[in-house]
Amino acid sequence: MHKILIANRGEIAVRVASACADAGLASVGVYADADADALHVSAVDEAYSLDGRTPAETYLDVDKILHIAKRSGADAIHPGYGFLSENADFAQAVLDAGLTWIGPAPDAIRALGNKVTARQLAVRTGAPLVAGSDGPVANAAEARSFAETHGLPIAIKAAFGGGGRGLKVVRDLDAVEEAFDSAVREAVTAFGRGECFVEQYLDRPRHVEAQILADNFGNVVIVGTRDCSLQRRHQKLVEEAPAPFLTEEQCRTIYEAARAICREATYAGAGTVEFLVAESGAIAFLEVNTRLQVEHPITEETSGVDLVQEQFKIAQGLPLTLTADPEPRGHSFEFRINAEDVGRGYLPTPGTVDSITVPTGPGIRLDSGIAAGSEISGDFDSLMAKLIVTGADRQQAIRRARRALKGFTIEGLPTLLPFHRAVLESPDFTDSFAIHTRWIETEFNHGITSDPAFDPNHSGATERVTVPLDIDGKRVMVGFPGNLARLLGSSGIGLSNDTDPTAHDEAADTGLVTSPMSGKVVKWLVEAGTAVTEGAPLVVLEAMKMESVVPAPRSGVLGEVLAETGASVKAGEKLGRFTVE
Repeated sequence: MHKILIANRGEIAVRVASACADAGLASVGVYADADADALHVSAVDEAYSLDGRTPAETYLDVDKILHIAKRSGADAIHPGYGFLSENADFAQAVLDAGLTWIGPAPDAIRALGNKVTARQLAVRTGAPLVAGSDGPVANAAEARSFAETHGLPIAIKAAFGGGGRGLKVVRDLDAVEEAFDSAVREAVTAFGRGECFVEQYLDRPRHVEAQILADNFGNVVIVGTRDCSLQRRHQKLVEEAPAPFLTEEQCRTIYEAARAICREATYAGAGTVEFLVAESGAIAFLEVNTRLQVEHPITEETSGVDLVQEQFKIAQGLPLTLTADPEPRGHSFEFRINAEDVGRGYLPTPGTVDSITVPTGPGIRLDSGIAAGSEISGDFDSLMAKLIVTGADRQQAIRRARRALKGFTIEGLPTLLPFHRAVLESPDFTDSFAIHTRWIETEFNHGITSDPAFDPNHSGATERVTVPLDIDGKRVMVGFPGNLARLLGSSGIGLSNDTDPTAHDEAADTGLVTSPMSGKVVKWLVEAGTAVTEGAPLVVLEAMKMESVVPAPRSGVLGEVLAETGASVKAGEKLGRFTVE
């Protein structure tokens, strides 16, 4: 193995490129049109265009990736996470092309990456489980039938999904159909496959997982545990290692079940076995991720094991460096830095990183895919960087994290930084650990308001204007706030308004429905002429591989649809208009 093609983007592509350099291996990157100037493109030794914009046209296109591998002379492929990382057909295609696949064997991915067959395998090993469908459900009617038999709430899950995409929790029978359709759409967008299954959903559980490494000689090592309970929309925001506040018996159950499942699947590679821990203390197997996890750095920091280097060794047929489960040393947190507006319900917010100030000091690590000037596209995941903070124990790590987050700034678009600072001031998290997977939605009163500069309904935002400039021979579009634009205009500098000049006046019309973000109109939930009540679900938008529902601004009749299904819209753009009762 001499040259590795990294079939991914963003911070994970940068991370793998660094590991290649450490191992003395050449690295090859790939990029979509929007990523031509991305940090991961400059982090690799050579990079090739995927000639496309959407995930399906780029990072999910197997033929393009294999063609570039051949063209570049790469002899191995690392998939990162997301995209094709858990696609057994892709893994097989890599092997059939005579390349080394840095991941588990295709049969293991099929057995464990498919959440349905993973459940069946877990049953054979005696792992603890909740009730679930025997296989993928064909339609929403079958999902509803399961709910009627086993009770609510239920979870509809993408069989080939991960990272919260394609996962919908249903608490009302009448919501099953739309939740099922939404789960399928998200799964297809993120993973290229839409099969979904159903299982009982545990309310207020903790999410705890075990990081495993297994080689081709039958050795399976549990590198450590992580707690990933701080989630919103079933997507992790903060993780920590080792998982705190578990009894010795709970740890033993997690270790034994994770090892048994991987041995049953004859697994070889890095992977994660995930569990839910109920309020009663009972443990239930959740799924296996047959890839590297986003949160792998905190296990590296508390175990001293470089998981990517171990992936390289396993792929080359070498035995594990570890001969036993390592004892954790210290405590580590990972804070995901996403392009999301906390004050507006964690809406994904594509945009430009104007500037970034990175924290330093003992125990600080930053895995980043951005730099000043980076464009954050709405076509891909909202994750930009990860701040990893480690201390001698949990309390020292918390103190270091507060200091690091205080000195961490990103200008140009909303991020999760205010959320992370608020979490570290909550006794529920820092002291009693009353955290569960729905704590953010049900109990966390963060008090964070949206910055008016990023609100499409604020006059300064709706009147934002742009002007083309040549910088070092490269044409770029520079945006200006409305007030500054008017001042420059009065000085004779002509600027073009990139929004409808009447947008601010129309935004004051409570019957106008505007888009809270840039994205694509996925589906209208009501037709023109339909009467709805204030707050009722109106239209589904998709951005950064997440779907968001826009509610009716008030009671009335939807008079007209101004943005049809499939249309791309900008933040603040008109979606529809109400006839107000």
